Amino acid sequence: MPAGTWWPAVFGALTTPGALLLTAALALYWLRRDWRVALLPAVALALCWPHVQRGLALHLAGGRADFDQGTATNQGPNPTFLPQEVPGALRLLSANVRIFNVYAELRDPDFTSSKAFITWLADSPADVLCLQEFYNEPRGSRENGMVFRSAERLGPGSGRHAFVSTSLTNRIGAEFGLAIFSRFPIVRRGTIPFGKLSQNHAMWADLARPGGPGQLRADTIRVFNLHLQSMSLAEGDIVDASTTKAGLRDKAPGLLRRFRNGAVARARQTDTVLARVRRSPYPVLLAGDFNDLPYSYPYDQFAGALTNAWAATGLGLGATYHGRLPGLRIDQQFASPRWQVLGCRVHDEILWSDHFPVEALYRLGPR
Repeated sequence: MPAGTWWPAVFGALTTPGALLLTAALALYWLRRDWRVALLPAVALALCWPHVQRGLALHLAGGRADFDQGTATNQGPNPTFLPQEVPGALRLLSANVRIFNVYAELRDPDFTSSKAFITWLADSPADVLCLQEFYNEPRGSRENGMVFRSAERLGPGSGRHAFVSTSLTNRIGAEFGLAIFSRFPIVRRGTIPFGKLSQNHAMWADLARPGGPGQLRADTIRVFNLHLQSMSLAEGDIVDASTTKAGLRDKAPGLLRRFRNGAVARARQTDTVLARVRRSPYPVLLAGDFNDLPYSYPYDQFAGALTNAWAATGLGLGATYHGRLPGLRIDQQFASPRWQVLGCRVHDEILWSDHFPVEALYRLGPR
């Protein structure tokens, strides 16, 4: 149920992980005492297995790409693959780059993390980059020089075509927004505002991929990049509300209001983007910062039409939030039915943002 219809339903969805854990605990408890009683929670858990996989992917072997090694490896019964060993494979990397830490409260001496993040993305072997909270200085500035000429570095400088969907330009000409960078030509493009254009919006680009073996013409694919509404919930407020009575009294009303407003906004934004996805004449890849959990309305709606890369091939929680609240997977990649997901990983070694980059490997199936 969308939050705009009856927003308290959001809390019901958030209790799903606890309900699944309780069901599993009951099955294990009764298995040691009376296996016949244990059958009931075990069957319930089996029927809910797709929901288990949303929050805890359990692909122990096979289907996971080894993105780090220079050669294929065998881990389990099926080999893992690299892009050059899978004809027609496409590698997509998505990340909320947190404006490359340009603000004074985020930056470090000599813009060390900013330079490192931009260089890491420029050097990435990914065919497509989908970036949220993107920041670019087309002309540079006297203060920052060449540091933040990110569109140039990640576009032509790394052999990619560039599309920056700008939501704000400041007094020095710096651009804020979303960006798609592609090694394949961008033949069409567009922006999807959610009302007034802001950092929270979506964009799309049609990419012309060269035809694979035996194909006479190129395949066109459509890539969506989105940034859904944030709840603007400060970590400190959440910690205070959950640990002290005074914190609960002082912080809970504001947290509840922001939680409600964010859930309602994301539901509407999801419906807007999903309508565009369903009208796409081409196979779709969709990536972005959902600002919501795998049991939410946005995830549920996209998962009904598309395949989630982490749920299909990942192992574990796949947490993408780099902050004081552990285990949150709020950044996602989805693929339409023609795509086969070969692997997905979270770059939890990249610590230059409050989100970890997500990388997935896809292969397009026949028409």
